[in-house]
Amino acid sequence: MAIPQEIIKTKRNGKPLSHADIRQFVKGLTDDSFSDSQAAALAMAIYLNGMAVSEIVELTLAMRDSGTVLNWQGRVNGPVVDKHSTGGVGDKVTLMLAPMVAACGAFMPSIAGRGLGHTGGTVDKLESIPGYSCTQSLSRIEQLLPQLGCVIVGQSSELAPADRRLYGIRDVTATVESIPLITASILSKKLSEGLDALVMDVKVGNGAIMATANDASALATSIVNTATGAGVATRALITDMNQILGTTAGNALEVVETLDYLTGKYREPRLHQLTLELGANMLMLGGLHNNKAAAISALEQSLSSGKAAEIFTKMVAELGGPANLLEKPQQYLASAAVVQDIVAPQSGYLSYHNTVGMGMAVVRLGGGRSHPSQQIDPAVGFSHILASGSKVTQGDRLATVHAASRDAAETARNEYLQALSITADSPAITELVHHTIG
Repeated sequence: MAIPQEIIKTKRNGKPLSHADIRQFVKGLTDDSFSDSQAAALAMAIYLNGMAVSEIVELTLAMRDSGTVLNWQGRVNGPVVDKHSTGGVGDKVTLMLAPMVAACGAFMPSIAGRGLGHTGGTVDKLESIPGYSCTQSLSRIEQLLPQLGCVIVGQSSELAPADRRLYGIRDVTATVESIPLITASILSKKLSEGLDALVMDVKVGNGAIMATANDASALATSIVNTATGAGVATRALITDMNQILGTTAGNALEVVETLDYLTGKYREPRLHQLTLELGANMLMLGGLHNNKAAAISALEQSLSSGKAAEIFTKMVAELGGPANLLEKPQQYLASAAVVQDIVAPQSGYLSYHNTVGMGMAVVRLGGGRSHPSQQIDPAVGFSHILASGSKVTQGDRLATVHAASRDAAETARNEYLQALSITADSPAITELVHHTIG
Protein backbone atom coordinates (compact mmCIF):
# COMPACT_ATOMS: atom_id res chain seq x y z
CA MET A 1 0.00 0.00 0.00
CA ALA A 2 1.44 3.37 -1.04
CA ILE A 3 1.87 6.14 1.51
CA PRO A 4 0.43 9.61 0.75
CA GLN A 5 3.70 11.23 -0.34
CA GLU A 6 4.32 8.45 -2.88
CA ILE A 7 0.86 8.97 -4.41
CA ILE A 8 1.42 12.74 -4.52
CA LYS A 9 4.85 12.26 -6.14
CA THR A 10 3.37 10.02 -8.87
CA LYS A 11 0.87 12.67 -9.98
CA ARG A 12 3.34 15.52 -9.39
CA ASN A 13 5.61 13.85 -11.94
CA GLY A 14 2.79 13.63 -14.46
CA LYS A 15 2.22 9.89 -14.22
CA PRO A 16 -1.19 8.20 -13.97
CA LEU A 17 -2.46 7.06 -10.58
CA SER A 18 -3.33 3.39 -10.22
CA HIS A 19 -6.81 2.38 -9.10
CA ALA A 20 -5.27 1.34 -5.77
CA ASP A 21 -3.64 4.79 -5.39
CA ILE A 22 -6.95 6.55 -6.03
CA ARG A 23 -8.88 4.31 -3.63
CA GLN A 24 -6.18 4.91 -1.00
CA PHE A 25 -6.49 8.69 -1.48
CA VAL A 26 -10.29 8.66 -1.14
CA LYS A 27 -10.06 6.41 1.93
CA GLY A 28 -7.59 8.94 3.33
CA LEU A 29 -10.13 11.72 2.84
CA THR A 30 -12.68 9.88 4.96
CA ASP A 31 -10.44 8.43 7.70
CA ASP A 32 -7.98 11.39 7.85
CA SER A 33 -4.95 9.27 6.88
CA PHE A 34 -4.39 12.02 4.27
CA SER A 35 -3.80 15.36 6.03
CA ASP A 36 -5.31 18.56 4.61
CA SER A 37 -1.89 19.60 3.30
CA GLN A 38 -1.39 16.23 1.56
CA ALA A 39 -4.88 16.32 0.02
CA ALA A 40 -4.21 19.88 -1.13
CA ALA A 41 -0.88 18.86 -2.68
CA LEU A 42 -2.51 16.03 -4.63
CA ALA A 43 -5.38 18.30 -5.73
CA MET A 44 -2.82 20.80 -7.07
CA ALA A 45 -0.90 18.01 -8.84
CA ILE A 46 -4.17 16.88 -10.49
CA TYR A 47 -4.99 20.50 -11.38
CA LEU A 48 -1.60 20.94 -13.07
CA ASN A 49 -1.21 17.52 -14.73
CA GLY A 50 -4.79 16.36 -15.33
CA MET A 51 -6.16 12.83 -15.32
CA ALA A 52 -7.03 10.22 -17.92
CA VAL A 53 -10.69 9.21 -18.24
CA SER A 54 -9.99 5.90 -16.48
CA GLU A 55 -8.50 7.80 -13.52
CA ILE A 56 -11.49 10.16 -13.32
CA VAL A 57 -13.90 7.20 -13.45
CA GLU A 58 -12.07 5.49 -10.60
CA LEU A 59 -11.93 8.73 -8.54
CA THR A 60 -15.66 9.31 -9.11
CA LEU A 61 -16.61 5.75 -8.12
CA ALA A 62 -14.35 5.79 -5.05
CA MET A 63 -15.86 9.08 -3.90
CA ARG A 64 -19.37 7.79 -4.59
CA ASP A 65 -18.59 4.64 -2.58
CA SER A 66 -17.22 6.66 0.36
CA GLY A 67 -20.84 6.85 1.59
CA THR A 68 -24.23 5.28 1.00
CA VAL A 69 -25.37 4.56 -2.56
CA LEU A 70 -29.14 4.49 -3.01
CA ASN A 71 -30.58 1.37 -4.65
CA TRP A 72 -34.03 1.56 -6.21
CA GLN A 73 -34.24 -2.00 -7.55
CA GLY A 74 -37.67 -3.40 -6.76
CA ARG A 75 -38.79 -0.08 -5.22
CA VAL A 76 -39.86 1.88 -8.31
CA ASN A 77 -41.51 0.86 -11.58
CA GLY A 78 -39.72 3.22 -13.94
CA PRO A 79 -36.31 4.71 -14.75
CA VAL A 80 -34.49 6.73 -12.08
CA VAL A 81 -33.22 9.94 -13.72
CA ASP A 82 -31.80 13.32 -12.76
CA LYS A 83 -30.38 16.49 -14.27
CA HIS A 84 -27.62 18.77 -13.05
CA SER A 85 -26.79 22.33 -14.01
CA THR A 86 -23.33 23.84 -13.63
CA GLY A 87 -25.05 26.98 -12.36
CA GLY A 88 -26.17 30.35 -13.59
CA VAL A 89 -28.52 33.17 -12.69
CA GLY A 90 -32.27 32.59 -12.47
CA ASP A 91 -31.97 28.84 -13.17
CA LYS A 92 -35.05 27.34 -11.55
CA VAL A 93 -35.43 24.49 -14.06
CA THR A 94 -35.13 21.67 -11.49
CA LEU A 95 -38.24 22.92 -9.68
CA MET A 96 -40.30 22.64 -12.86
CA LEU A 97 -38.68 19.61 -14.39
CA ALA A 98 -38.85 17.22 -11.42
CA PRO A 99 -42.69 17.06 -11.28
CA MET A 100 -42.91 17.07 -15.08
CA VAL A 101 -40.72 14.00 -15.61
CA ALA A 102 -42.41 12.33 -12.63
CA ALA A 103 -45.77 12.87 -14.34
CA CYS A 104 -44.30 11.11 -17.40
CA GLY A 105 -43.37 7.93 -15.51
CA ALA A 106 -39.77 8.62 -14.45
CA PHE A 107 -38.48 8.93 -10.88
CA MET A 108 -36.23 11.86 -9.94
CA PRO A 109 -34.39 11.82 -6.58
CA SER A 110 -32.60 15.17 -6.86
CA ILE A 111 -29.91 15.95 -4.28
CA ALA A 112 -29.56 19.70 -4.77
CA GLY A 113 -27.14 22.36 -3.55
CA ARG A 114 -27.14 25.84 -2.08
CA GLY A 115 -26.11 28.98 -3.92
CA LEU A 116 -22.41 29.62 -4.37
CA GLY A 117 -20.95 32.90 -5.60
CA HIS A 118 -23.20 34.45 -8.25
CA THR A 119 -25.21 31.26 -8.85
CA GLY A 120 -28.49 30.64 -7.07
CA GLY A 121 -29.09 27.35 -5.25
CA THR A 122 -32.09 25.05 -5.63
CA VAL A 123 -32.12 24.36 -1.87
CA ASP A 124 -32.26 28.10 -1.11
CA LYS A 125 -35.19 28.55 -3.49
CA LEU A 126 -37.16 25.70 -1.90
CA GLU A 127 -36.38 26.86 1.64
CA SER A 128 -38.07 30.18 0.82
CA ILE A 129 -41.28 28.12 1.08
CA PRO A 130 -42.21 28.18 4.81
CA GLY A 131 -41.82 24.76 6.41
CA TYR A 132 -40.17 23.06 3.41
CA SER A 133 -37.30 20.98 4.79
CA CYS A 134 -34.46 20.02 2.47
CA THR A 135 -32.84 18.07 5.32
CA GLN A 136 -34.23 14.56 5.03
CA SER A 137 -32.96 11.13 6.05
CA LEU A 138 -32.16 8.66 3.30
CA SER A 139 -34.93 6.39 4.60
CA ARG A 140 -37.43 9.23 4.18
CA ILE A 141 -36.21 9.85 0.62
CA GLU A 142 -36.52 6.11 -0.09
CA GLN A 143 -40.08 6.19 1.28
CA LEU A 144 -41.23 9.30 -0.62
CA LEU A 145 -39.77 8.76 -4.11
CA PRO A 146 -41.96 5.75 -5.03
CA GLN A 147 -45.03 7.67 -3.78
CA LEU A 148 -44.37 11.06 -5.38
CA GLY A 149 -42.14 10.36 -8.37
CA CYS A 150 -39.77 13.18 -7.38
CA VAL A 151 -38.04 14.42 -4.23
CA ILE A 152 -35.81 17.52 -4.19
CA VAL A 153 -33.68 17.73 -1.03
CA GLY A 154 -30.27 18.95 0.11
CA GLN A 155 -27.01 17.05 0.38
CA SER A 156 -26.96 14.30 3.00
CA SER A 157 -23.83 13.73 5.08
CA GLU A 158 -24.28 10.03 4.22
CA LEU A 159 -23.77 10.60 0.47
CA ALA A 160 -20.23 11.03 -0.93
CA PRO A 161 -18.62 12.39 2.27
CA ALA A 162 -15.17 12.29 0.63
CA ASP A 163 -16.33 14.93 -1.83
CA ARG A 164 -17.40 17.28 0.94
CA ARG A 165 -13.93 17.24 2.49
CA LEU A 166 -12.09 17.50 -0.83
CA TYR A 167 -14.31 20.37 -2.03
CA GLY A 168 -13.54 22.34 1.13
CA ILE A 169 -9.82 21.86 0.48
CA ARG A 170 -10.13 22.80 -3.21
CA ASP A 171 -12.09 25.93 -2.29
CA VAL A 172 -9.14 27.38 -0.32
CA THR A 173 -6.30 26.14 -2.56
CA ALA A 174 -7.29 27.56 -5.98
CA THR A 175 -8.00 24.11 -7.43
CA VAL A 176 -11.78 24.42 -7.88
CA GLU A 177 -11.46 24.85 -11.67
CA SER A 178 -9.81 21.48 -12.32
CA ILE A 179 -12.01 19.62 -14.83
CA PRO A 180 -11.16 16.13 -13.43
CA LEU A 181 -11.99 17.32 -9.90
CA ILE A 182 -15.17 19.15 -10.97
CA THR A 183 -16.25 16.00 -12.82
CA ALA A 184 -15.64 13.70 -9.86
CA SER A 185 -17.30 16.14 -7.46
CA ILE A 186 -20.50 16.47 -9.50
CA LEU A 187 -20.77 12.82 -10.44
CA SER A 188 -19.88 11.26 -7.07
CA LYS A 189 -22.94 12.98 -5.60
CA LYS A 190 -25.23 12.34 -8.58
CA LEU A 191 -24.25 8.67 -8.98
CA SER A 192 -24.87 8.07 -5.27
CA GLU A 193 -28.57 8.67 -6.08
CA GLY A 194 -28.69 5.29 -7.84
CA LEU A 195 -29.44 6.71 -11.30
CA ASP A 196 -30.22 4.95 -14.57
CA ALA A 197 -29.72 8.16 -16.59
CA LEU A 198 -28.35 11.67 -16.12
CA VAL A 199 -28.67 14.82 -18.24
CA MET A 200 -26.16 17.62 -17.69
CA ASP A 201 -26.89 21.27 -18.40
CA VAL A 202 -23.45 22.83 -18.89
CA LYS A 203 -23.82 26.61 -18.97
CA VAL A 204 -21.63 28.85 -21.09
CA GLY A 205 -21.43 32.64 -21.39
CA ASN A 206 -21.07 35.79 -19.31
CA GLY A 207 -23.27 34.38 -16.53
CA ALA A 208 -21.61 30.96 -16.33
CA ILE A 209 -18.61 29.44 -14.57
CA MET A 210 -17.45 28.27 -18.03
CA ALA A 211 -17.15 31.47 -20.04
CA THR A 212 -16.07 29.92 -23.36
CA ALA A 213 -17.55 27.19 -25.55
CA ASN A 214 -14.24 25.28 -25.50
CA ASP A 215 -14.17 25.18 -21.68
CA ALA A 216 -17.83 24.14 -21.50
CA SER A 217 -17.32 21.39 -24.09
CA ALA A 218 -14.25 20.08 -22.25
CA LEU A 219 -16.20 19.82 -18.99
CA ALA A 220 -19.26 18.30 -20.70
CA THR A 221 -17.12 15.71 -22.51
CA SER A 222 -15.35 14.78 -19.27
CA ILE A 223 -18.65 14.34 -17.44
CA VAL A 224 -20.26 12.29 -20.22
CA ASN A 225 -17.22 10.03 -20.64
CA THR A 226 -16.84 9.53 -16.89
CA ALA A 227 -20.51 8.85 -16.12
CA THR A 228 -20.79 6.51 -19.10
CA GLY A 229 -17.64 4.73 -17.91
CA ALA A 230 -19.30 4.38 -14.50
CA GLY A 231 -22.32 2.70 -16.12
CA VAL A 232 -24.86 5.56 -16.19
CA ALA A 233 -26.33 6.70 -19.53
CA THR A 234 -25.46 10.40 -19.72
CA ARG A 235 -25.93 13.29 -22.14
CA ALA A 236 -24.78 16.91 -21.80
CA LEU A 237 -26.37 19.99 -23.35
CA ILE A 238 -24.20 23.10 -23.71
CA THR A 239 -26.66 25.95 -23.06
CA ASP A 240 -26.52 29.72 -23.15
CA MET A 241 -26.11 31.79 -19.96
CA ASN A 242 -25.55 35.22 -21.51
CA GLN A 243 -28.69 36.47 -19.80
CA ILE A 244 -30.80 35.61 -16.76
CA LEU A 245 -32.93 32.50 -17.34
CA GLY A 246 -36.63 33.35 -17.13
CA THR A 247 -37.99 36.60 -15.72
CA THR A 248 -36.81 36.35 -12.09
CA ALA A 249 -33.63 36.06 -10.02
CA GLY A 250 -34.05 35.66 -6.27
CA ASN A 251 -35.38 32.83 -4.16
CA ALA A 252 -39.09 33.47 -3.42
CA LEU A 253 -39.44 35.29 -6.76
CA GLU A 254 -38.21 32.20 -8.60
CA VAL A 255 -40.68 30.01 -6.70
CA VAL A 256 -43.48 32.33 -7.86
CA GLU A 257 -42.24 31.99 -11.44
CA THR A 258 -42.18 28.19 -10.99
CA LEU A 259 -45.79 28.18 -9.81
CA ASP A 260 -46.83 30.45 -12.72
CA TYR A 261 -45.03 28.06 -15.09
CA LEU A 262 -46.60 24.89 -13.71
CA THR A 263 -50.12 26.37 -13.71
CA GLY A 264 -49.75 27.94 -17.16
CA LYS A 265 -50.16 31.51 -15.93
CA TYR A 266 -46.94 32.43 -17.74
CA ARG A 267 -44.07 30.47 -19.32
CA GLU A 268 -41.13 32.57 -20.48
CA PRO A 269 -40.13 31.17 -23.91
CA ARG A 270 -36.39 30.49 -23.32
CA LEU A 271 -37.06 28.92 -19.93
CA HIS A 272 -39.82 26.76 -21.42
CA GLN A 273 -37.62 25.65 -24.32
CA LEU A 274 -34.74 24.66 -22.03
CA THR A 275 -37.05 22.78 -19.65
CA LEU A 276 -38.52 20.78 -22.54
CA GLU A 277 -35.09 20.07 -24.07
CA LEU A 278 -33.63 18.76 -20.81
CA GLY A 279 -36.77 16.83 -19.92
CA ALA A 280 -37.03 15.21 -23.35
CA ASN A 281 -33.44 13.98 -23.10
CA MET A 282 -34.13 12.58 -19.62
CA LEU A 283 -37.18 10.66 -20.86
CA MET A 284 -35.32 9.33 -23.91
CA LEU A 285 -32.22 8.26 -21.95
CA GLY A 286 -34.52 6.64 -19.41
CA GLY A 287 -36.12 4.58 -22.18
CA LEU A 288 -39.63 6.05 -21.86
CA HIS A 289 -39.67 7.58 -25.36
CA ASN A 290 -37.78 6.82 -28.56
CA ASN A 291 -37.81 10.32 -30.07
CA LYS A 292 -37.74 13.92 -28.94
CA ALA A 293 -41.13 14.89 -30.40
CA ALA A 294 -42.92 12.18 -28.40
CA ALA A 295 -41.02 13.08 -25.24
CA ILE A 296 -41.81 16.79 -25.59
CA SER A 297 -45.47 15.99 -26.22
CA ALA A 298 -45.57 13.95 -22.98
CA LEU A 299 -43.96 16.81 -21.03
CA GLU A 300 -46.42 19.34 -22.46
CA GLN A 301 -49.27 17.00 -21.52
CA SER A 302 -47.92 16.83 -17.94
CA LEU A 303 -48.38 20.60 -17.78
CA SER A 304 -51.72 20.98 -19.61
CA SER A 305 -53.33 18.18 -17.57
CA GLY A 306 -52.28 19.79 -14.29
CA LYS A 307 -50.51 16.60 -13.20
CA ALA A 308 -47.06 18.22 -12.85
CA ALA A 309 -48.51 21.03 -10.71
CA GLU A 310 -50.30 18.43 -8.57
CA ILE A 311 -47.09 16.44 -8.00
CA PHE A 312 -45.17 19.60 -7.06
CA THR A 313 -47.88 20.52 -4.56
CA LYS A 314 -47.76 17.05 -2.99
CA MET A 315 -43.96 17.16 -2.74
CA VAL A 316 -44.06 20.55 -1.00
CA ALA A 317 -46.67 19.31 1.50
CA GLU A 318 -44.84 16.03 2.21
CA LEU A 319 -41.60 17.92 2.92
CA GLY A 320 -43.24 20.29 5.41
CA GLY A 321 -44.55 23.13 3.24
CA PRO A 322 -48.13 24.40 2.92
CA ALA A 323 -50.60 22.16 1.08
CA ASN A 324 -52.26 25.14 -0.63
CA LEU A 325 -49.11 26.94 -1.86
CA LEU A 326 -50.33 26.74 -5.46
CA GLU A 327 -53.61 28.49 -4.64
CA LYS A 328 -52.25 31.12 -2.24
CA PRO A 329 -48.54 31.74 -2.88
CA GLN A 330 -48.65 35.35 -1.68
CA GLN A 331 -49.92 34.18 1.70
CA TYR A 332 -46.74 32.15 2.28
CA LEU A 333 -43.86 33.56 0.24
CA ALA A 334 -41.93 36.52 1.62
CA SER A 335 -42.29 39.89 -0.08
CA ALA A 336 -39.73 42.71 0.04
CA ALA A 337 -40.22 46.01 1.87
CA VAL A 338 -39.14 48.02 -1.18
CA VAL A 339 -40.26 47.19 -4.74
CA GLN A 340 -39.10 49.58 -7.48
CA ASP A 341 -39.03 49.47 -11.26
CA ILE A 342 -35.73 49.86 -13.13
CA VAL A 343 -36.47 51.94 -16.23
CA ALA A 344 -34.64 52.33 -19.53
CA PRO A 345 -32.41 55.43 -19.56
CA GLN A 346 -32.72 55.59 -23.36
CA SER A 347 -34.46 53.91 -26.28
CA GLY A 348 -33.01 50.98 -28.25
CA TYR A 349 -32.40 47.25 -28.06
CA LEU A 350 -31.45 45.47 -24.87
CA SER A 351 -28.45 43.17 -24.37
CA TYR A 352 -26.61 41.91 -21.29
CA HIS A 353 -22.81 41.85 -21.05
CA ASN A 354 -22.35 40.98 -17.35
CA THR A 355 -24.90 38.43 -16.15
CA VAL A 356 -22.49 37.43 -13.34
CA GLY A 357 -22.79 41.05 -12.13
CA MET A 358 -26.57 40.67 -12.00
CA GLY A 359 -26.17 37.52 -9.93
CA MET A 360 -23.81 39.33 -7.57
CA ALA A 361 -26.35 42.16 -7.27
CA VAL A 362 -28.83 39.57 -5.93
CA VAL A 363 -26.15 38.38 -3.46
CA ARG A 364 -25.54 41.95 -2.26
CA LEU A 365 -29.29 42.47 -1.83
CA GLY A 366 -29.12 39.56 0.63
CA GLY A 367 -30.40 36.84 -1.72
CA GLY A 368 -27.13 34.88 -1.73
CA ARG A 369 -24.05 34.29 0.40
CA SER A 370 -20.55 35.68 0.48
CA HIS A 371 -19.67 33.05 3.13
CA PRO A 372 -21.34 29.69 3.90
CA SER A 373 -22.89 30.62 7.29
CA GLN A 374 -24.66 33.73 5.97
CA GLN A 375 -28.45 33.96 6.30
CA ILE A 376 -30.44 34.59 3.12
CA ASP A 377 -33.29 37.07 2.64
CA PRO A 378 -35.75 35.02 0.53
CA ALA A 379 -37.75 38.07 -0.62
CA VAL A 380 -35.08 40.04 -2.51
CA GLY A 381 -34.00 39.94 -6.14
CA PHE A 382 -35.28 40.97 -9.56
CA SER A 383 -38.55 40.24 -11.36
CA HIS A 384 -40.17 41.25 -14.69
CA ILE A 385 -36.77 40.89 -16.39
CA LEU A 386 -36.87 41.66 -20.12
CA ALA A 387 -35.12 39.24 -22.47
CA SER A 388 -32.04 40.18 -24.45
CA GLY A 389 -33.03 41.67 -27.82
CA SER A 390 -36.13 43.39 -26.43
CA LYS A 391 -36.90 46.77 -28.00
CA VAL A 392 -37.44 49.44 -25.34
CA THR A 393 -38.40 53.09 -25.24
CA GLN A 394 -36.86 55.48 -22.73
CA GLY A 395 -38.78 55.13 -19.45
CA ASP A 396 -39.95 51.55 -20.12
CA ARG A 397 -39.54 49.02 -17.29
CA LEU A 398 -36.46 46.81 -17.77
CA ALA A 399 -36.96 44.88 -14.51
CA THR A 400 -38.26 45.35 -10.97
CA VAL A 401 -35.95 45.27 -7.96
CA HIS A 402 -37.11 43.81 -4.64
CA ALA A 403 -35.02 45.02 -1.69
CA ALA A 404 -35.00 45.40 2.09
CA SER A 405 -34.29 49.15 1.92
CA ARG A 406 -34.33 52.07 -0.49
CA ASP A 407 -30.54 52.34 -0.37
CA ALA A 408 -30.17 48.65 -1.26
CA ALA A 409 -32.69 49.04 -4.08
CA GLU A 410 -30.78 52.02 -5.50
CA THR A 411 -27.46 50.16 -5.37
CA ALA A 412 -29.01 47.14 -7.10
CA ARG A 413 -30.63 49.36 -9.75
CA ASN A 414 -27.24 50.88 -10.60
CA GLU A 415 -25.56 47.47 -10.73
CA TYR A 416 -28.32 46.15 -12.99
CA LEU A 417 -27.99 49.06 -15.42
CA GLN A 418 -24.19 48.68 -15.50
CA ALA A 419 -24.60 45.02 -16.54
CA LEU A 420 -26.57 45.80 -19.70
CA SER A 421 -26.36 47.81 -22.91
CA ILE A 422 -29.04 49.58 -24.92
CA THR A 423 -27.99 49.95 -28.53
CA ALA A 424 -29.47 51.35 -31.73
CA ASP A 425 -29.11 48.00 -33.52
CA SER A 426 -30.69 44.72 -32.48
CA PRO A 427 -28.01 42.45 -30.93
CA ALA A 428 -27.24 38.95 -32.15
CA ILE A 429 -29.01 36.48 -29.84
CA THR A 430 -27.05 33.33 -29.00
CA GLU A 431 -28.79 30.00 -29.59
CA LEU A 432 -30.17 28.59 -26.35
CA VAL A 433 -28.73 25.10 -26.94
CA HIS A 434 -25.28 25.29 -28.52
CA HIS A 435 -24.83 21.55 -29.00
CA THR A 436 -25.26 18.17 -27.33
CA ILE A 437 -22.56 15.72 -26.25
CA GLY A 438 -23.27 12.02 -25.71
